Amino acid sequence: MTSINEQLTQQFKDALVKSFGEDFQEIDPQVTTARDLRHGDYQANIALPLAKKLAKNPREIAQIIISNLSVDTICETPTIGGPGFINLKLKPIYLENKLKSLYKDQRLGIEKNRNHEQVIVDFSSPNIAKEMHVGHLRSTIIGDCLARTLEFLGYEVLRLNHVGDWGTQFGMLITYLKEVYPDALTQADALEIGDLVNFYKQAKKRFDEDQNFQEAAREAVVKLQSGEQESSQAWQLLCEQSRREFQKIYDRLDIKLTERGESFYNPYLDDIITALDSEGILEKDQGAQCVFLEGFTNKSGNPLPLIVQKSDGGYNYATTDLAALRYRIKEDQAKRIIYVTDAGQSNHFTQVFQVAKKANFLPDTVEVIHVPFGLVKGEDGKKLKTRSGETIKLKDLLNEAINYARKDLENRLQSEERIESEEFINNVAQTVGISAVKYADLSQNRISDYIFSYDKMLALQGNTAPYMLYAYARIQSISREGNIDYENLGDNIEIILQEDTEIELGKYLLQLSETIKEVEKTLLPNRLCDYLYELSKKFNRFYENCPVLKSEEPTKTSRLLLCDLTAKTLKLGLSLLGISVLERM
Repeated sequence: MTSINEQLTQQFKDALVKSFGEDFQEIDPQVTTARDLRHGDYQANIALPLAKKLAKNPREIAQIIISNLSVDTICETPTIGGPGFINLKLKPIYLENKLKSLYKDQRLGIEKNRNHEQVIVDFSSPNIAKEMHVGHLRSTIIGDCLARTLEFLGYEVLRLNHVGDWGTQFGMLITYLKEVYPDALTQADALEIGDLVNFYKQAKKRFDEDQNFQEAAREAVVKLQSGEQESSQAWQLLCEQSRREFQKIYDRLDIKLTERGESFYNPYLDDIITALDSEGILEKDQGAQCVFLEGFTNKSGNPLPLIVQKSDGGYNYATTDLAALRYRIKEDQAKRIIYVTDAGQSNHFTQVFQVAKKANFLPDTVEVIHVPFGLVKGEDGKKLKTRSGETIKLKDLLNEAINYARKDLENRLQSEERIESEEFINNVAQTVGISAVKYADLSQNRISDYIFSYDKMLALQGNTAPYMLYAYARIQSISREGNIDYENLGDNIEIILQEDTEIELGKYLLQLSETIKEVEKTLLPNRLCDYLYELSKKFNRFYENCPVLKSEEPTKTSRLLLCDLTAKTLKLGLSLLGISVLERM
């Protein structure tokens, strides 16, 4: 189903051609939702930028466009406001018919991408032998939301988990465990993840302080990279132990990922050096193989290199990322590759993409995008850590959110003198706790840092997950109270918009498609959160001003349909954020 914005945009494009000729057919008429709803529902701002080109007054241009505009089936007669804005007010009959067709559409008017383009979303990416911590929260949640949205829109999405499962740290860990706990290198489940993390810290300390240990660790890396059986078996056991722990977190967050770690690209690293050399862009600098890039200089103004092979012959992240990019384009046939990492890696990806372009790995038909995000901070405004200064483990953060949600629910049940089963309490606490963490993250502009606060994210008022879940549960309570079976309301349903608050709600329900397309374009999940929050507020105003079950027919059925359509919209929108709804709270 074509969105209202798309319909109006096409009508304005046709009007521009009729008004000023074929040269104007590619001009964007700048149709947006109106800034001031007193003047209309949509506005077109194109008259102002055309004033200089046409040497005419913007209001005169607006009048010419209106005279060639065919929107009478959609809108009332357009008006001109301010210096030349064209204001458009939707007709009630158009709104009612549009909502009726939306109600019958399982996808709520959102069309699927028919090209089935392959998109890769690279997100989460924890390191083996370390526990997932708060630093992995944003990549995991944002990446999942973007993947869900693109999947819903019909793209073939490959969700990749580029785990850190290769390199010097494994030489250190294997060498240390051989000394202190050799069983861990031969027996599955010999270690808990917490023990493995502690051993890793001790191995790192030895590596930094002991020259002999350092040499032994480097030899262990060489053995591992050469495929020596004992080292390979030890490495696989360590990876499997971490992998199981990661999966527990992913299961709780309801996140699906395909693991393809750094080690996967190890066989392709030599080919990267060969390819860069054959393109004539490789230079030797202090024994290292480098590519010098435009726009990257040191304080003295000298160009900075991107090192792709170290002086000792080893490779680094840039080499692996180039190999991964090349593989994803050649083998996975990806047309769009999205990397969800913290903003601190922006320069790294700019350099990698520039090298890939210079080396002809990256054709013009493929879009590569770094999706950066800011830090999670504590209420003191500093990086979120435990009281002892340690990075907070992700499992502990989630447990705490669930405990907060449980206490809040138990207090509410007590004050309402409600008795619920333990199963009900556990389910609501789990759902609300996890949803609150996800929503608090996604509702922020991802580029910004945000303050993590259990009290704020679990509040029943404001732009929070509990507020959204409560709005949905409230609608479900209406159908339970009225014993309404929406499946049996009949095919000849009518939606009648009379009161201001129901007209306002109806109009806003029609903006879901535009909102999701905006998320597809900008990769900003907070746009969807803002929409759902505003929808919930509009529904609550409608509910307060428009009796539903006590209304006479046909108003009663019409309002029930508006309620159900709001619930369906909330459920779909929240599902794209990775949040499950609750029928009761």
